[in-house]
Parts: sequence; C-alpha cells; structure tokens
Amino acid sequence: MKYFIISIVPILIGLIVIYGMIKGVKIYECFIEGARDGLKLCVNIYPYLLAMLLAVGVFRGSGALGYFINFIRPIVKFIGLPPEVVPLVMVKPLSGSGAQGVFMDILNQYGADTYIGLVASIIIGSTETIFYTLTVYFGSVNIKKIRHTVWAAIMADLTAVIAAVIIAKAIFTN
Repeated sequence: MKYFIISIVPILIGLIVIYGMIKGVKIYECFIEGARDGLKLCVNIYPYLLAMLLAVGVFRGSGALGYFINFIRPIVKFIGLPPEVVPLVMVKPLSGSGAQGVFMDILNQYGADTYIGLVASIIIGSTETIFYTLTVYFGSVNIKKIRHTVWAAIMADLTAVIAAVIIAKAIFTN
C-alpha cells in the first residue's frame, strides 16, 4: 500500500502524457508554453504580493495590531469569542503563515482540547486569507475595483468566526 501511495503522482503524470500522445498533442511544447505563462503570472503577481507582505509586517511590527485587538476586546467578549483568539481572527485575512504562527502559539499556551483551542481550530480551518487571495487572483488579471468582493469576503469570514463560536459552544459544553 505504501508503494502505491508513493507511486500515485508518477502514475498520474504518465497517464496524462500517454493521453496527450494518443490525442496527438505536442506535449513538450504545451509544457513549455504553460511554464512560460506561469512565469509571466509570477512576475505580474510579485509586486502585489510584496506590497501585501510588507503591509502585514508593518502592521504587526508597529504594534498597531495589538492596539486594535485591545480596542475591540469588549465586542468580541459580547459575541462569545475568547479574547485570546482575536489575534488569529485579525491576522488570518492578511497572512496564512502569520495565522499559523498565532494558531500554534494559542495551542501551545492553552492546549488543543480547551474551549479556546477548539475555537481557534475551527477558525483556522473555516476562514480565508482574504487579502492574500484577492491580491493574487485580482492582481494576476489586473482587476483594480474589488470593493464588493472585499466586503463579501469579510462578511463570510465574520460569519465563519461566529459559527466557530456557536459550534465550539455546542461541542464543548456537551
């Protein structure tokens, strides 16, 4: 079984090549064209990605994230979200790797089998890195007007956070 699992990707690549040969596709030329298009896409996306990563670093490094978390702490307590999870909710739309770091800090400090750990686990799995995703996808096709998409994505993330609280309470209190 182990060897079968290891062999899945090479077998899949071989089947794709065989299928292309049967259909008369110039496989190598198609591969080169795809690689060229992929490289162009990377070059087009890079400035947007760099700007977004720089903004995240400045936001966290300047302490602005900490001030904002303290400002909204009463609101999150009202909806039942543990204040310890607020940094995760704030960082996740900006940076997936930053959110993973915050998530691991939460689990190390509070444990995975606590209410805080459960809420954090649900949030990390059900929310999106909104601004990274928008930067990559809209930047790659040069779309500049994204305001409706941003608000819809933020509303979806807030819904996921509220659902995480409801689900965690339902699971943890039973």
